[in-house]
Amino acid sequence: MKCPFCQHADTQVVDSRVSEEGDTIRRRRRCMACERRFTTYERVELMMPAIVKRNGSRVEFDAAKLRGSMALALRKRPVSASALDAALVRIQDRLMASGKREVPSEFVGELVMAELRAMDRVAYVRFASVYRSFEDLSEFVRAIDELGTDHHDGTD
Repeated sequence: MKCPFCQHADTQVVDSRVSEEGDTIRRRRRCMACERRFTTYERVELMMPAIVKRNGSRVEFDAAKLRGSMALALRKRPVSASALDAALVRIQDRLMASGKREVPSEFVGELVMAELRAMDRVAYVRFASVYRSFEDLSEFVRAIDELGTDHHDGTD
C-alpha cells in the first residue's frame, strides 16, 4: 500500500480489526520511509457485469433502476416488498454467477420476466408489454395464452 503522505511504496500493517458488521477490515499502517501512520479499510467488492443495451451501448448495472421497473409492473398488486427484494437478490445472484463482465440487456429482461411470472401474472403481462414492445391487442392475447398453459398459482 502506497503511503498517502510521501508516496513511498513500502508500508507496514501495525494493527488489523474486523468491523462489528464483519464486512470490513480496518488496518492501521505505518510508512517505512516517513514513519507516518494512516488507516485503510478493506471490503469485498462484488462486480456486477455491465449491461449491453440493444443499441450496443454499455451501462453499469443499476439495482435501483431494476427495482423501479419491477415495482412499476407490480404496482397495486398483492406482492410484498420482501418478495420483490428476494426476487432482486435472485436476479443479482444469477448475474454474478454468470461470471461474465458484460451481459445483454435481453438476458436481464428474461430474468425479470421469469421472476414476475412466478410472483404475479398481471405484473408479468404489464412488464412483458413494455419489454417486448407490444404493438396491438393480439400480442397481449398471446402473452396471456402463454400464461394459460402454466399451472395456476392463485396470484392473478
